[in-house]
Amino acid sequence: MPETRLTSTSYLVLGIIGQLGEASPYDVKVEASRTVAPFWQVPHAQVYAQCDRLLAAGLLSQTRQDGGRNRRVMRLTETGREALGRWLADDAFVPVEARERNILKLWFGARHDLVAPTQVREHRRTLEEYLTLAADVGALLTLGQRQALEYGIRYERMMTEFWEWVESGARPADGGNDDGGGPHPGSGPGPDPGPSSDPGLGSDPGIRKE
Repeated sequence: MPETRLTSTSYLVLGIIGQLGEASPYDVKVEASRTVAPFWQVPHAQVYAQCDRLLAAGLLSQTRQDGGRNRRVMRLTETGREALGRWLADDAFVPVEARERNILKLWFGARHDLVAPTQVREHRRTLEEYLTLAADVGALLTLGQRQALEYGIRYERMMTEFWEWVESGARPADGGNDDGGGPHPGSGPGPDPGPSSDPGLGSDPGIRKE
């Protein structure tokens, strides 16, 4: 059997179909847009392509519903359920692929007072949407779903604070701190001023996953 490479999108499709019990490719697309899109976006065409690949690999089964549309409905096979289970149990660290377009603009000389205000406004808006969602349906979510929503809340809060800082025009001191002071004791050139008075400062074969 040819090796089937499973990607994160493959597992997204398996996960959604597993939660719904059965689904058409269109159902998967709608559910992805409704639930995981804030932290994992996938082009609709990829959803349909993944359904076909997983079906060919034996991870999904398919039936045709009676009716004029001849709608196809897919379910996890035992092999698909096992593959999803292994992925869910895998605690390997995978670095985040950061792709922040406006931070790239800052690097190449964009004016902070031009770029930052829009970012502040949009991140605040998204943060309010997530907070409203948590208040409205948070109690109905599973623990994992609520934790995923909390990721969105904390990320948007962090990005709002970051762009507010950028908008202020503040420049961090060398060493990465933004307290406006020089290097911390012992962390850079110059004599060490000695101990601080602050007590807090001391010296399945054939299936490969992504």
